[in-house]
Amino acid sequence: MAQVCVDRVVGEILAGWRYDISGLAPEMREDYEQHFAECQRCRSKQRMHRTIDFGLIFIASGSAIVFLLAFGAIRHFNPARALLLEIGALSGFAFSALMWIIVAIATPVPVVVVGVAKHHARRLHERLPEEIRSRIPETLSSKIEE
Repeated sequence: MAQVCVDRVVGEILAGWRYDISGLAPEMREDYEQHFAECQRCRSKQRMHRTIDFGLIFIASGSAIVFLLAFGAIRHFNPARALLLEIGALSGFAFSALMWIIVAIATPVPVVVVGVAKHHARRLHERLPEEIRSRIPETLSSKIEE
């Protein structure tokens, strides 16, 4: 059975943004967060888009690491006519790094990662004993509260 969006207007707006509300101000996000809470279809689409985004980041990272390892192996073993191999390995690394940057800019992956880190920092901060919590500078505590 196909899932149906509970509010097609909001669902179409979210689809146009690739289900990313991370860049919106918190007061503007409330309706969309409520829609995600109520709509299984949009929630699953958002999860799928974030999975694809993180997958692209991991693939680009892995590719860059492999090209760097290849360059290191070429330098270590120093085969004949290694210059072309070195250029190829460095070109592959540069291309992978460029793809990583493009994915990081075009997707909400960095914002999602920062949000998850802040969430876990808040949870850890709440579980700290009061004497340790009082030693943490107010500027640092206010950053995790945002």
